[in-house]
Amino acid sequence: MLRLDSGGVVLEGVRFEWRGEVSDDELVELTRSHGGKPEAGWWDRIRLHSLGWVTARSGDGALVGFVNVAWDGGDHAFLLDTKVRPAHQRRGIGTELVRIAARHAKEAGCEWLEVDFDDRLAPFYYDACGFAPARAGLLHLVELDSAEPS
Repeated sequence: MLRLDSGGVVLEGVRFEWRGEVSDDELVELTRSHGGKPEAGWWDRIRLHSLGWVTARSGDGALVGFVNVAWDGGDHAFLLDTKVRPAHQRRGIGTELVRIAARHAKEAGCEWLEVDFDDRLAPFYYDACGFAPARAGLLHLVELDSAEPS
């Protein structure tokens, strides 16, 4: 059940909040719950470049989901780091994170919301969240030869 209260949106006991308080330590731990190897301090570095973010917290206050919204300062917003703690997946939390992020990006004047993802996540982004397939280019910068002239 979805409802609004003074602190944001609540879905089955999980509270969602745009620009909710979140610490670097919480995000490092959430990322590790997915098998990631985050570098401590990453959130403190990138937060300044974000349009906003959405947090999802369980009834006991634990961070169970997160998505960051970066932007170009104009028409384009980008979803980054969409995460839901594995024990909380398949309950609509990820979909709600993306829905709230999209609404706030639109309210900020963005016309487009973009996301990159692994093939295994296509059903989530296309079916559950309503994204459309789009052509895009990708350059793996790690593979650039450092001896190339600039």
